Amino acid sequence: MWLFVLLFVSYLCRKLYIFYIIAAFFSSNICLQTSFSLSLQDSLIVGIKYRNQEMGKYCLPKSECGYTIGTICKMKKLQIRPYALESSLNGTSKSFKDELAVVSHFLMNKYLGLLVDYREEAELIMKELLSEKMVSQGMMGEPRMAETDMFSDFFNVPFLPNKDADFTFIDLFAGIGGFRLAMQAVGGKCIFSSEFNEPAQKTYFANYGDMPFGDITLEETKRYIPDHFDVLCAGFPCQAFSIIGKQQGFADTRGTMFFEIQKILQKHKPKAIFMENVKQLVTHDKGNTFKVILGILADLGYHVKWKVLNALDFGVPQKRERVIIVGFLDKSKIEKFSFDFDRKPYSLKDVLQNDEDVDPSLFVSDRILQKRKESTRAKKVFYPSIWHENKAGNISVLDYACALRTGASYNYLLVNGYRRPSSRELLRLQGFPEKFRIVVSHQEIRKQTGNSVAVPMMTEVAKRIKALL
Repeated sequence: MWLFVLLFVSYLCRKLYIFYIIAAFFSSNICLQTSFSLSLQDSLIVGIKYRNQEMGKYCLPKSECGYTIGTICKMKKLQIRPYALESSLNGTSKSFKDELAVVSHFLMNKYLGLLVDYREEAELIMKELLSEKMVSQGMMGEPRMAETDMFSDFFNVPFLPNKDADFTFIDLFAGIGGFRLAMQAVGGKCIFSSEFNEPAQKTYFANYGDMPFGDITLEETKRYIPDHFDVLCAGFPCQAFSIIGKQQGFADTRGTMFFEIQKILQKHKPKAIFMENVKQLVTHDKGNTFKVILGILADLGYHVKWKVLNALDFGVPQKRERVIIVGFLDKSKIEKFSFDFDRKPYSLKDVLQNDEDVDPSLFVSDRILQKRKESTRAKKVFYPSIWHENKAGNISVLDYACALRTGASYNYLLVNGYRRPSSRELLRLQGFPEKFRIVVSHQEIRKQTGNSVAVPMMTEVAKRIKALL
């Protein structure tokens, strides 16, 4: 009789999902199997806490209907995230984004076998995320990040770092991780990332498994940078120096971001630096701006070489000229470093998709199509090609794309003269791998690729940096 009652109660508990909740708290090595709709706080932390070691990812899978953290978030059961309780560690409140940055960096560094100073804080946040008190109380909330696809399992990402990596680096002004792909490809492991733009954060998180910290100008953000790392990577904002912008340099707030790099170098003294910017930086203000930057690096003890490189020379069908700055504390190493690379062939055909696979909204109107045809009547037209319209309105027919630019006309680059490049084509033009996840709108991909770096070019430079560490 008692056995029957016990079995019946267990059955009811299972139906009510109490069984799984209890299991969550008393098992340390379980990949929970459930089909219930958890709140975002609950699902996130359960996924964090109960990582299936064999599968190498966080999950909430497998009963009749298995949910990852991503699919649970898509249910939109939680539209707002309460502010975290005031931290007893530093007396500040964090947004959910900031909490994700702390937790994801802690978990990723732990995965890499590295200890961080903010372990206690990360564990506190994880505990608070599960707090029934927080969930039950109607605290002031903030909107969740606009999209939810970013909430994939932290370790179920396309570009998980190699645990056996040879060196460490930090990724500042990270964008969508062009530097990271290059450095990971040659054996580096990223232990800190920072990016202010929210859609770019989302793309970064979906591909690498850690949410970048936000505003690097804040000391609150800088304190999460580990004391020791080998290379500082930074594609610091280029709009202040760009020919497309107003070229105000250090007079523009974005131009002062270099001084944040200065502060970090001054404190942490990594072995090497690896930076990128538009070629106009070299000549801005008759070269004075660049002299200031090189002078600061020299004062910090870095011996530097620089050169304007073109992505077109590295197998990428995009004319994208960027100044690359490499520096070492050890003078003998910079003396061995060389910017002389063999040119690699490129193929526009390998980048382009079939027209039938492209969103119809990317095809231009009949009016624009006719205008392009009239503009190229006296020119040699071939296919496949990119039709480029410059600021003066002149049209060039090329076997490569001119530089992807965030602020340029929507129609300044047209594939074969009749359609705009797709999101995947834009990523290919920057050398991003096919498995790179697209989790934002096409409009955002245009911005993100325009602000990014050509991965193959950066990878070749990264190889030579790594060889000298």
